[in-house]
Formats: sequence, C-alpha cells, structure tokens
Amino acid sequence: MKIAALKEPVASDPRAILIPDTVKRLVQKGMEIIIESGLGEGCGYSDSGYIAAGAKVSSNRDEILREADLVLRIRKPALEEVLLMRPGSVQVSFLDPFNDDVIVGALARARISAISLEMIPRITRAQKMDVLSSQANLAGYVSVLLAANYCKKVFPMMTTAAGTLSPARVFVLGAGVAGLQAIATAKRLGAKVTAFDTRPIVEEQVKSLGAVFLKIDLGQTGQTANGYAKALTDEQLQKQRSELKRICAESDVVISTAQVFGKRAPILITKDMIKAMKPGSAVVDCAVESGGNVEDTPVNQIVNWDGVTVIGLKNLPGRVPIHASQVLSANYSAFIEEFWDNQTKKFCLRLDDEIIKNCLITHGGEVCHPLLKNKN
Repeated sequence: MKIAALKEPVASDPRAILIPDTVKRLVQKGMEIIIESGLGEGCGYSDSGYIAAGAKVSSNRDEILREADLVLRIRKPALEEVLLMRPGSVQVSFLDPFNDDVIVGALARARISAISLEMIPRITRAQKMDVLSSQANLAGYVSVLLAANYCKKVFPMMTTAAGTLSPARVFVLGAGVAGLQAIATAKRLGAKVTAFDTRPIVEEQVKSLGAVFLKIDLGQTGQTANGYAKALTDEQLQKQRSELKRICAESDVVISTAQVFGKRAPILITKDMIKAMKPGSAVVDCAVESGGNVEDTPVNQIVNWDGVTVIGLKNLPGRVPIHASQVLSANYSAFIEEFWDNQTKKFCLRLDDEIIKNCLITHGGEVCHPLLKNKN
C-alpha cells in the first residue's frame, strides 16, 4: 500500500506533514512511504534524510497522486489534483468541509474517501490525533511573541534607577487551547493577564494560569459536545462587545482566539473598540483564517489603525515550523497507525468506528457525513 506525503508551497506553509523519525517508524511497520521532494525544506529536513528513513522520494507530484492509495497533505487539494487521484484512494488533510462545497463535491464524484482531520472527535482515544489542538497550542504561543514585538511596552514589571515600569496589560479573548497557551506565555513574560470566554466552565483553568477571568452576564451560554463555544445571539454579542470595549481600552495587548466550529468566527473587536485603545497597543487576531474576530480584519497583513498595530497573519503555527511539523507528524501517524492492519499491511477504513464516522466526509461516490449530506 502506497502512502504519499505531499508538500505545501513553502512560502505560505513551511510545515512538513511527516518528519524523518516518523517515517522510519511507519516503514518499520511495513508501510511504503512516498515523499514529495522538498517536503521538509521549510524546517530543515533534507530529501536524503527521508531516504535514510526508508522512504522513496519523487519530484513528480502528478505521478504520486495517480499511484497513491493514501494521500497525506496539510491543506485541502486543488480541484485539478482531485481529478488526478485514483478512485477508491483515501485523502487525509485539513479539509475545511463546511466552507468548500466545490472540493467536497468533487471528491465525492471522484469516489475518493476524504478524511477531514478537523472533524476528529474529542474523545480520549483520539487525543493523539487532535491536529487542531496541537496547532492551536503553538498559535497561542506565537501570538504572544508577535504582540510583544509590536507592542510599544515591555511585558514584565521592571524596577530601575529611573523608576518602576508597570507590567503590560494583556487581554485574551477565548480560553480554548490557543487562548490558554497565550495566557500562559504572556504570564511567563511577566504581563498582567485578563481573559474572557463565554463558557463559565473554563474559569478555573484561566485562574490556574494566574490570570483574571472576566465575567460578563450573557444569560444562557455554554459549549458543544465537542468542547467548542456555542454561537451567541445578536443580543448577547452586543452586550458582550459593550463590556469588551471597556477592557480593551485598559489593555496594552489584545489577543483574540475565539472560533465557532464549522462557522465563521464571531466579530468581537470592532473598529470603535480599537479607537478606544491607547496608541502603542497591539491586537493579534488568531481567528483570521476563519473570518477573524476583528472587524475588517487585515488578512495576512500587519496594519496601524489610529496608533494601534493590528496583526492578522495567517498560519501562526507555521512560524515555528520545526515543532509544528513534529506534532503534526505525530498526529497524522497516530491516525494511520490506529487503522493499520499489521497482517494485511493495509490501512483499513472501518466505517463503523466512532472516529471514522465523525471525520469521513466523502466515500463511495457520495458525501457521507450527516452534517454535510444536504449541502452537496
């Protein structure tokens, strides 16, 4: 069985889907791994390193796609590449299935079994496959480093002969994986941190990291079965924004990580809020790839609005590609190994398995995921 690992354009995503150490382990289990030449160049892994690990390396991407039984990549395929893939093959990636009906429909018509790793359920058995958490953790870390670089203040309190410098005030919106890592990183740098989340259940986690948890009475809120925040009503959003404006005005840094699974990220920070912030402050929008939490967020740009630096850079984990690739490779290999049959030496798509039921989007010539069936 041929398992192919494709590279992304290094300029936009330097991460590698598999690293040599992982490839070596998979080859020892009897897997035939084909690496697209240059896969690891964005994080220092040479083609020779993959060959030494037991993989084959090819520069012919079209040929790889036509021959592979299992295709691994980070992002969703281009339409023309779907047409090259062999019917009955399996495609594994971040697929963004709720926002790309065209690619989902094309995968179904091509009779490709498409796995969307964002959809892997948050159950104990699947924790080692949780690509969203592994990458969000790094995004939270990077967001603080960006904020510290562009904020015109130092983060820690400093006592000098010329006087005492007060610690920077950091406000984190959203206390999921990215938000909690942002809190922890900002605290390590010495900032005074306040955090907000619509889910009261995360208050204890926020406080355990040494941050203040902001409480806003929004009425009925909570989280989904998968642990994501539920979407707020228009009335709740308006009430929330009013209180957030006050906190933003007091903050030197605002880091927003709020996302709603399968939907556009909610707009939490308006231009009016940014105008109320002090000159020299910085705002990092970690949700820019799903629409952004900042009104008119500058996609993949860093701009200055009324003296406030607004950072809307995409793919924050890609700014630490060595560690991002290390954990991605572990996530993908864990998924493959979970469904690898050591006797037949094949990847077995067990349709009755809870993990597969949740993340299999297309199979047998149709869109099979219950949440997407009626869209295509």
